[in-house]
Amino acid sequence: MMSSSPTLADRIESRLDASIDPAVARFAQDLAKEAGASAVLFYGSNLRTRSLDGVLDFYILLPGERRERIWPRVSYQEREEPNGTVLRAKVATMALSTFAKAATGELLDTTIWARFVQPATLVWHADDTARTEVIAAIGAAAQTAARLAVTLGPPSGTSEDYWRALFRATYKAEFRVEKAGRENDILSVNEEHFAGLLPIALKAAGIAHTVNDERITPSLTARERSATLGWWKRRERMGKPLNFTRLLKASTTFEGAARYAAWKIERHTGMPVEVTPLREKLPILAAPSVLWALRKHRKQNKP
Repeated sequence: MMSSSPTLADRIESRLDASIDPAVARFAQDLAKEAGASAVLFYGSNLRTRSLDGVLDFYILLPGERRERIWPRVSYQEREEPNGTVLRAKVATMALSTFAKAATGELLDTTIWARFVQPATLVWHADDTARTEVIAAIGAAAQTAARLAVTLGPPSGTSEDYWRALFRATYKAEFRVEKAGRENDILSVNEEHFAGLLPIALKAAGIAHTVNDERITPSLTARERSATLGWWKRRERMGKPLNFTRLLKASTTFEGAARYAAWKIERHTGMPVEVTPLREKLPILAAPSVLWALRKHRKQNKP
């Protein structure tokens, strides 16, 4: 029988309203005002752990239409709290309209719907219209992900079986270096988030299914399955080239890349790196001298 539960929009809205640290909210508000944003999403491991250490992850969504051929634009930002705590963030910026299209699966991109079927919080929004658009986009991401999950997964199985098939496929398609079994990590640390999500997303997407105990059996016709597989094959082929192109762009347009690299090096090796104006402007050209200094540092501090 079909599961009785709140609507997908209700569930998405309640998850996006999750409480966050006031320091994160202030940071997001500052970023939003500087960018003239419609909304800011907070996601990643720091959302789950509620830690202010490390790097916070934000998506800034802008009003208007798509601004760049290759998106998002990535930057590294720092803010110092009144108590002296320094907050660090990796910030991705793109148009809300493009984000919404990507969430529906209309674009070749795989990163938006695969990322935002996972936990996120709407940490700031300009008005009710922007909030409604973000809720709809996150709901669309869940439906896109659910449709592919039941197409790639077994004829009948648990929610975890389907989500695992989805994340295994999307990680394989993207130009990323992830340890084997990364999909299991996602599910284990976000167990509460994914509990009950798949049937609600399938219902919203109009995909017939039955739920018996913890087993879900989707009723996909051969035509539906073939159409979804064809849709996925096109995106699977483009996954690595598209992500590689984004990495190339980020290597020259990553705002604050030198400061981000300096912080990472000191955090992991203990070696301070001076961020000179030249290194800030030309981080790639400065990389060899930094790597040489790091090599010497490691030799001097070798146990």
